[in-house]
Amino acid sequence: MTLVLNKATTVLPVDDVERAHRFYAEALGLPHRGVADDGSDLFGSEGGPMLQLMPVRDGMHSEHTTLSFEVSEIERTVQEMESKGIQFQDYDLPDLKTENHICTTDSEKCAWFMDTEHNILCVHENITAAADYQL
Repeated sequence: MTLVLNKATTVLPVDDVERAHRFYAEALGLPHRGVADDGSDLFGSEGGPMLQLMPVRDGMHSEHTTLSFEVSEIERTVQEMESKGIQFQDYDLPDLKTENHICTTDSEKCAWFMDTEHNILCVHENITAAADYQL
């Protein structure tokens, strides 16, 4: 058996479907694909990965990153997202520090933010691949 990740669906719990819909459609600019029978909002491009916003009543959400978007220029992406009102998280921990909202490791740069439903999201740039490409 082989699973194909390009057709995978990420399911995020949301307390308020309308509020979450506005965030993902307007603030993040994801294309809306419709509504499932259970009332979940579906986002994604034709034939690609999907995002399903599933209504929940218990308000339970993960305490870790639930979804990360790969970008090519993280500094510009963070600035553009901030101009749309998205607030990034800053960290000053022994193993995780951000500068201008961005954490840089040997292989990637990451910046975290929350959606309107308190799901932790991330934008990341793979700097190892970019460096390998320039060689």
